[in-house]
Amino acid sequence: METSTIVKSDLEIARESVIKPIVDVAAGIGLSPDDLELYGKYKAKISFDTLEKLKTKTEGKVILVTAISPTPAGEGKSTVTVGLADALNRVGKKTMVAMREPSLGPTMGIKGGATGGGYAQVLPMEDINLHFTGDLHAITTANNALAALIDNHLQQGNELRIDQRRIVWKRALDMNDRALRKVVIGLGGPVQGVPREDGFDITVASEIMAVLCLASDLQDLKKRLSRMVIAYNTDRQPVTVEDLGVEGALALLLRDAAKPNLVQTIEHTPALIHGGPFANIAHGCNSVIATRAASKLADFVVTEAGFGADLGAEKFLNIKTRAAGIAPAAVVIVATIRALKMHGGVPKKELAAENISALKKGFANLKKHTETIEQFGLPYVVAINRFIHDTEEETKTLLEMCKSESIPAAVTEVWEKGGEGGAELAGQVLKAIDDKKANFAPLYDLSDSIEEKIASIAFKVYGATTVDFSTKAKKQLAEFEHHGWGVLPVCMAKTQYSLSDDPQKLGRPEGFTITVRELKPSIGAGFIVALTGDVMTMPGLPKQPAALKMDIDEQGNASGLF
Repeated sequence: METSTIVKSDLEIARESVIKPIVDVAAGIGLSPDDLELYGKYKAKISFDTLEKLKTKTEGKVILVTAISPTPAGEGKSTVTVGLADALNRVGKKTMVAMREPSLGPTMGIKGGATGGGYAQVLPMEDINLHFTGDLHAITTANNALAALIDNHLQQGNELRIDQRRIVWKRALDMNDRALRKVVIGLGGPVQGVPREDGFDITVASEIMAVLCLASDLQDLKKRLSRMVIAYNTDRQPVTVEDLGVEGALALLLRDAAKPNLVQTIEHTPALIHGGPFANIAHGCNSVIATRAASKLADFVVTEAGFGADLGAEKFLNIKTRAAGIAPAAVVIVATIRALKMHGGVPKKELAAENISALKKGFANLKKHTETIEQFGLPYVVAINRFIHDTEEETKTLLEMCKSESIPAAVTEVWEKGGEGGAELAGQVLKAIDDKKANFAPLYDLSDSIEEKIASIAFKVYGATTVDFSTKAKKQLAEFEHHGWGVLPVCMAKTQYSLSDDPQKLGRPEGFTITVRELKPSIGAGFIVALTGDVMTMPGLPKQPAALKMDIDEQGNASGLF
């Protein structure tokens, strides 16, 4: 990779790129203007009528992109997702991208946007990373409408006998705001409502986000909304949205948000960007509706799952595949030499220096993620996402380590070269699909108990030796089985930085215990959330949030987005 003293920002590259009218991009996958609902010239939603017609079409192959455990050094999973799709189109494979929508919390915080990077981006980058088509605002509104309806029910006589101490539905905001984690509402006297404790989740952690992303259509969306548990009554029995009778109103607020958004990459590959649950506190995958639509419109779909294979990919393979009725043909595991050196003990400020010993030590993290994907019966390729300071010796060493472990790997340079830089990766992915047919199966049966499901994930995916349940979690295990929820899959809420539940344990920790402190029923989404460690459903902003660098000029052009 050439070194240069001047490196353009992602925003500069995006702004200089030629963007086609979205109706022209849609025409390339067989969609007419009548199939679209336009949001300006470069964004559109696909109509429900079109989505219904697509159901009879043959499905293409789904390629899942995941990664090693993330570090502050960056891995570039979204960038590789976009670049791989562009590369496949370059070799004549009709391909689409299916990705998540960014949340304003990380965009304004520390992580930045989620549209890829360099010459492997989706456009219009500014719109997507800010308000896009308003989907997250619709989810926030539906979430908070439900909260308001619950409190109004308390005020108007509480016919359902809701125990105000056991209301589990929180309010939501699409922003990192630690001050709202725990609040008291209803103060000021009888006309101001019923005083009680409450709190806020970030919108992408709302169960409504998960419901939207796992629903197959509008009717399924409404059914899932109706099943959501919002509280417990004075007999400690669950109270649902259906009991409150407002599932229709919530579905109405989500009507347009349920339609997938069509945009394009810099190389004009069609991309569906829809839904965006976090992968450390939710299931971390874009919507079932978007992934299935893309698989009907293209021969190959490149989609991603959040964070490492221990989080997003595990949830894609154990949860989303069941909801969507799909099975991936292959998996790409993104790794960088920088990140592997961090897993080997190198601090971020020293990553530019060559360090073979740290690279060899950090390789253990990559190896564990490949073993995880193998357990699902899927072929895979490691994408070595090359950075400017990677040395030839480091690259050679990593390729040799992969070869010695029979791990297929390809150096990718899609940030710098777009689809051209993903040619080797595309070739290896196609070869993996042809040579080693997928024999996919989830890691546990739905008939297993909740405790058995959690243990399967902890042992097989994380490499834990034991699982410990708090007193509260043990009590909830019995309660949830009693309510008939034991047949649902499990969504683990865990730090993304480590295979364990301790973010300080990098690399491949051994001999550790996973501690489950609490369980949460996400019955509408269709899974049980198991909370481990100190993972919070409302993150905070860092000391130097990305928002400090953002600005706008007199012509309305943004700066500081990345």
